[in-house]
Amino acid sequence: MPVATDPRILVDASTRDDAAVFQVAPDRAIVATVDFFTPIVDDAYDFGRIAAANALSDVYAMGATPFVVLNLVGWPRGTLPLELLGDVLRGGADVARAAGAFVVGGHSVDDAEPKFGMVAIGEAHPARLVTNAGARAGDVLVLTKPVGTGVLATALKRDLLAEPELAEAVAVMTTLNAGAARAMLEAGAHAATDVTGFGLLGHLHSLLRASGVAADIRADAVPLLARAREFAERGAIPGGTRRNLESLGDAVRWDPGVPEPVRVLLADAQTSGGLLVAVPEDAAGALVAALERAAAPAAAVIGRVRAGQPGAITVR
Repeated sequence: MPVATDPRILVDASTRDDAAVFQVAPDRAIVATVDFFTPIVDDAYDFGRIAAANALSDVYAMGATPFVVLNLVGWPRGTLPLELLGDVLRGGADVARAAGAFVVGGHSVDDAEPKFGMVAIGEAHPARLVTNAGARAGDVLVLTKPVGTGVLATALKRDLLAEPELAEAVAVMTTLNAGAARAMLEAGAHAATDVTGFGLLGHLHSLLRASGVAADIRADAVPLLARAREFAERGAIPGGTRRNLESLGDAVRWDPGVPEPVRVLLADAQTSGGLLVAVPEDAAGALVAALERAAAPAAAVIGRVRAGQPGAITVR
């Protein structure tokens, strides 16, 4: 990536943060992100909802509020009816509307495989931004959604799981991180990221490296979606999850008592996951209470930030 040198660019790709940030006025910064992917579920409307919530999540992870989105579409118009695409777009529009954002356009291409996502644009006060680079030794780590969507979606693709049995995961993936973002701002979060394709440990590793600190995680404190461990034990493991485990390499030290299926789930490639928030210890209780009031899918204290090799993680 080219190196950004303009002082108005407050966040670029160099810290692997969730979105780019450009300051347009002393009291206003624009937050921009993009994400799209192939279907994770069979239902076209739900696919649109999940993809929209996933794209908007990166805005919320920065402590910003989305206001406009652009659709990105790849569609095999010769093999799939455009009515199905209409369902995808309707799902995306419904989630954008729930976020208070406007769908103002987009772009589509003829593609052999369906894809959908969004460019999401938000705004925040520059002094109120939450990046992935502010975690401090002693902070508590709080997770706002359970993990396991990658394993469950793979089980669906392998016909080990029926679509109705994915209802909990769909509900989690379509839940906006808006309430979690408000809660972390109220609690004075030092840093945050959302948990998506690189898994819980992968995104934590990036946050720790950007912040120059290390962390300890309690494996038994990480919330899991129902049946996620079962299907991890049965081998329904996405390729992306396996790559995540391999890429963590020496960055993660596992206690021998952490079983292999749990290791898989802590690195599981998520779609539209929760926020992972580093908050001062004396504010952790307030954050958990605020998350519960906001009906976040989870409000779990899963570990602690400590001094150490930047990016290092111990899983106990």
